[in-house]
Amino acid sequence: MSDRILVAYNEPVLPADHPDSASEVDIIETSALVESMLKQSGWQVKRIAYSTNPRTLLKELRLFKPDVIFNLFEGLANRTETEIGAAAFLEWLDLPFTGSPSWAIATGRDKIRTKYLLQGAKLPTAEFIVAHHLPCPNWPHPWPAIVKPATQDCSVGIEQASVVTTQQELNNRVEWVFRTYGGPVLIEKYIAGREFHLNMFETNETVPLWDRIKIVPPAEIIFEPHAEHRFWPIYSFTAKWNEHSQEFNQTEIQSAVSLPENILEKMTSIAKETYLLLGLRDYCRLDVRLGEDGIPYILEVNPNPYLNSPTLIDGLASLGITHEHFIHTIATNALQRRKVKRRRRKVKSIPPPTSQET
Repeated sequence: MSDRILVAYNEPVLPADHPDSASEVDIIETSALVESMLKQSGWQVKRIAYSTNPRTLLKELRLFKPDVIFNLFEGLANRTETEIGAAAFLEWLDLPFTGSPSWAIATGRDKIRTKYLLQGAKLPTAEFIVAHHLPCPNWPHPWPAIVKPATQDCSVGIEQASVVTTQQELNNRVEWVFRTYGGPVLIEKYIAGREFHLNMFETNETVPLWDRIKIVPPAEIIFEPHAEHRFWPIYSFTAKWNEHSQEFNQTEIQSAVSLPENILEKMTSIAKETYLLLGLRDYCRLDVRLGEDGIPYILEVNPNPYLNSPTLIDGLASLGITHEHFIHTIATNALQRRKVKRRRRKVKSIPPPTSQET
């Protein structure tokens, strides 16, 4: 009998007219695609969506008895911390699952602690301060700065007004973030330069972890200038999700771009060090700004990125890897972890030798 894989994802909870609703719809299509690909590989596969009631998942676990969970739970849009809880719940149940463990997801989602870890490891990231409460502290670095909610993802809370050039603008934006999303608030130095998405994944080769981590050729976010509409070149929520906006139309993503070898080597080394530092697993995505000084600055770490992204698929294709093979590899990694757990349990269950046996 083939292995059983349960594809679990977050059921959308926001009403269609909610300003952030677009950020949670893609998961439905992605989960269906993953289910289809895994079935084509010969596994028994079932898909389940759950939201506020984990009993929905528990019931399916008892009925289907999966060997592995393909974890696509990105957190509820109105309670984003549940992304961490979903992974921790599977760990509590001792069920192998795809993607990063709960502690790595928690760290990656927490922009502030990630910044401190990167800074402590001497990995390049923009200078920053933190507003833990109001009033907003004074900005000690050169302008402009960019203001971010510390625990949101999918560019939620990032808009043109997030980039500020005076203390008064900074005060106003920080107050708005506190009112809308709560604190704390991350304030970073704005890095001028080219911006890239850097997808990474682990192969299932029997080689050291550093060598198993593969970097997909970077995708570049192209911010097209426009005479009538001048925007800060940032990948805002509007630029990412609002297809009818001018900002969306002036933002293009180019897959599998070529970079000078020395720059690509820097990005690769920094990306792998970040992956190991945060304890990521199976796959992730880094958002990187190539500063005018030639240094790749880490902007964001996403432990649970969009697996149906065209830039990921195109980047894999440039390496001669199909999207199906990539999904198959992720599932295989989790199944291998399950087998290792079983072997360890068998070893632990062997009783100690008696005096006659020694």
